[in-house]
Amino acid sequence: MYLKRPAGGLAFCLFYLASCFTNKYVLSVLQFTYPTLFQGWQTLVGGLLLHVSWKLGWVEINLCSRSEILSWLPASVLFVGIIYAGSRALSRLPIPVFLTVHNASEVITCGFQKFVQKETSHLKVCSVLCLLVAAVCLPLCDTQFDPNGYIWALIHLICVGAYKVFHKLWKPNSLSDLDQQYINYVFSVVLLASASHPAGDLFSALDFPFLYFYRFHSSCCASGLLGFFLMLHTVKLKSSTTSGQYAAWSFLAKVITASLSPFFFVMTANVLTISWSIMCVLEPCDQRSWRSFACLH
Repeated sequence: MYLKRPAGGLAFCLFYLASCFTNKYVLSVLQFTYPTLFQGWQTLVGGLLLHVSWKLGWVEINLCSRSEILSWLPASVLFVGIIYAGSRALSRLPIPVFLTVHNASEVITCGFQKFVQKETSHLKVCSVLCLLVAAVCLPLCDTQFDPNGYIWALIHLICVGAYKVFHKLWKPNSLSDLDQQYINYVFSVVLLASASHPAGDLFSALDFPFLYFYRFHSSCCASGLLGFFLMLHTVKLKSSTTSGQYAAWSFLAKVITASLSPFFFVMTANVLTISWSIMCVLEPCDQRSWRSFACLH
């Protein structure tokens, strides 16, 4: 059983934590708030590393069908929305709050499963309803309430939910997860590079105070590498575990990240904020997911 050999899951948790903390450092501490450049850089590094890995035979990528590539492009558009809005939101919101809103995307996917596919469990419906209540109440109790941050987080939430729904509806099955991610990388680099000048990021970044500092360069390099390795470990974990086991590892990674973030980044919170955040980080899972989580101990 995979959970008896947890190296892959623990590596996933480690890269999730490191990637989230590195992005938060660049966006909030250094305040490099130019998402077309930052996310463009991350997708460029990820795309190049994935291309090199493909050419060296370390991973398998098959992009022989142009029709299937074109049919996946709507998902790539949503992927750009996910990373762009997520970057905007994470720069303004504490990590636990960001993860709270991110998890609320389950409301969209659960609604699709309930009303379209008719296949979700009653336990998951109840869990999603609790999640929705917590996500709505959280901004009302947030002592660091940032309206722009929550607006971008809402856009991020919608894009994540729509991406998951599109993935469920998408008919062709010859594109693997790595194929899809490769297309996402290429499309994102082209779109973000094209948008960097109209968005004003290209020339505004020249005034960034830490532009020539080593810590900025090293943090950006780390963010690109960590994002790539997180993607690889996510694909590997999904392919080697059941959906319940993956949900359990994802739950653990988010709990660790949210719990440790106040020790590294400034966060002002009250009891209600912490309570709603804890409820939302407990991502909706079915019975198999909770059994898998119990097997981690």
